[in-house]
Amino acid sequence: MKLSIIIVNYNVQYFLEQALLSIQKAAEGIEYDVWVVDNNSIDGSIQILRDKFPSVNLIANVENVGFSKANNQAIERCKGEFVLLLNPDTVLSEDTLTLCIDKMEEDATIGAIGVKMIDGGGNYLPESKRGFPSPATAFFKTTGLYKLFPKSGFFNKYYHGDLNPSTNHIIEVLCGAFMFIRREALDKAGHLDEAFFMYGEDIDLSYRILQAGYKNYYLANTTIIHYKGESTKKGSLNYVKTFYQAMIIFANKHFHGQSASVYVAFIRIAIFLRGFLALLSGFLKNFKLPIADGLLIASSLWIVKSFWAIYKFNNADYFPQHFYWVNLPLYTVIWVISIYLSNGYNRLDSYFRVWRGLGIGTVVIAAVYGFLNLEYRSSRAIILLAFVLGFILIGLFRVLLVSLKLKRFDFQLPQYSRILIAGNADESKRLTNLIKTGSLQKTILGYASPVKLGEDKNYLGLTSNLLEIAKIYKVNEIIFCAKDLESSEIMKWMKTLGSSIHYKILPPEGSFVIGSQSKESLGELYTFDITLNITQRSFVLQKRITDIIVSLFLLLISPLLIFVYSDFKLLISNLLKILTGEFAFVGYHGKAGINLPTQKRGVLTPLDELSIGTNDEKLIERCNFLYAKDIEISQYLHIIWNGRKKLNRPIV
Repeated sequence: MKLSIIIVNYNVQYFLEQALLSIQKAAEGIEYDVWVVDNNSIDGSIQILRDKFPSVNLIANVENVGFSKANNQAIERCKGEFVLLLNPDTVLSEDTLTLCIDKMEEDATIGAIGVKMIDGGGNYLPESKRGFPSPATAFFKTTGLYKLFPKSGFFNKYYHGDLNPSTNHIIEVLCGAFMFIRREALDKAGHLDEAFFMYGEDIDLSYRILQAGYKNYYLANTTIIHYKGESTKKGSLNYVKTFYQAMIIFANKHFHGQSASVYVAFIRIAIFLRGFLALLSGFLKNFKLPIADGLLIASSLWIVKSFWAIYKFNNADYFPQHFYWVNLPLYTVIWVISIYLSNGYNRLDSYFRVWRGLGIGTVVIAAVYGFLNLEYRSSRAIILLAFVLGFILIGLFRVLLVSLKLKRFDFQLPQYSRILIAGNADESKRLTNLIKTGSLQKTILGYASPVKLGEDKNYLGLTSNLLEIAKIYKVNEIIFCAKDLESSEIMKWMKTLGSSIHYKILPPEGSFVIGSQSKESLGELYTFDITLNITQRSFVLQKRITDIIVSLFLLLISPLLIFVYSDFKLLISNLLKILTGEFAFVGYHGKAGINLPTQKRGVLTPLDELSIGTNDEKLIERCNFLYAKDIEISQYLHIIWNGRKKLNRPIV
């Protein structure tokens, strides 16, 4: 047997399937076998292997035994002259395996080979080549100083910053995501050390291969995709503990005397610093919502205080300065604590619990108000008005967060996908049909084919012109059909087009599309089943909350709207009917289609988002269907905004 490929899998069935398909292409003409060691996955990985890849040698563990032990289970059984340790979230180029074998046979002193890796956005992954974590190297890495001097062989030795990523080099450490090892070298160096449950085992094995008298080699003239990169949870305390504990194991094993003591001391300091940062990050992450609510409440108090001082007393400075350092923080803290005690922070969409907390907080503040000295009693009107304004602002903020699915206060508005398919006509049509029938809000612009085609309105040009096509049509997502394009060509285009475009791959005969834009996320998966968002419980709740908040807000500012709407009475009537739940802001245009669920009638319709009017029944039916299938709160609000001038029209 020339080559044995070992993959340790844990709950990444779609990535695993894509990796195995890329292996089939890359291993053509090579005598090889594949071993998959499954660490007790529960996502159906084993069934996929048995159904689609019966020739794969499967070792199914009943528990997660860790990366090192799982690899060793297969190493002990496989017979390949060369052994490849490969992550399941990778895609090989067609020439990767051949080039590695050729290099090994050309130079018998090479014990292991690593290759250039890119993430799902086409970005080079620096962990493709690394140096040993000496005390100085570990210090620069853990403190982040290496980032200040990314091309320095001294400060950034951990990632071999002084070595050109596009040139072949002898290096010290390979990445565990792809380790192509000579079996003879592996037997001399020993198998993976099972003391490393996760992280550090690749550094340890690389070190022992060098000690066995072999070289580690970085092969730059072939590329693989590694979707996940190093880790998706580097800020977590668990990652800090696991990773740096692995470094301590490495130091105690390979360093002796004072150097070992210095190394371990550096690592322990790093654990403390990174642990502190992880705790701080965790605190901000866990309490960012209360902090945001506190800022909104404080802003409401400041706005209401300023308004009431001018409106009631005609003096902007009427209230004393201690309002800012006594009343404002006191009321804010009481309201936030009340929301917390009402379980308003258990879920992002806990609207009623939030408002219940605000109401309870208002009662508590009213009670506290009576115990304050007269000089600290600002005004009961400020408390009530701040409650109303806070009710609206926090409600709108929560709806915004839920609709945009924000996790880190990234306030970029979502972009509708403008998809270009790279593949032949048959695969393009298959993918288009999958997307149209699935629960995805996507716009298929057309396809680019490897060969020139005749008349086809969806054909946009040759794949050799992807750069020009992407610019002309403002493409922000490309789905490559693996049946028609080689992996190496896909990777070439990913690097050429850059990370501003999202990339995904459709496997041959596959019913899913998968990809990842960076190493910081495991990836985005499209599976294709018909789902109507309009019937989803989360959307139904968000829609009702939005109707209440927006109608209440418009009723509060209605004195200002009397000059905007010609039929002001009808506007008020519509808003009251929406507030009471008799109608909604948005509903179907005309009657619902036969296969669509019934909904409350709306003042506006999906056609108001497009700002068009039509009597075309097919177009109306299509708009209603897309509305029911793809609607999200962000789009719902967009329809209300676009149709704001029509809110006083009769509801039919």
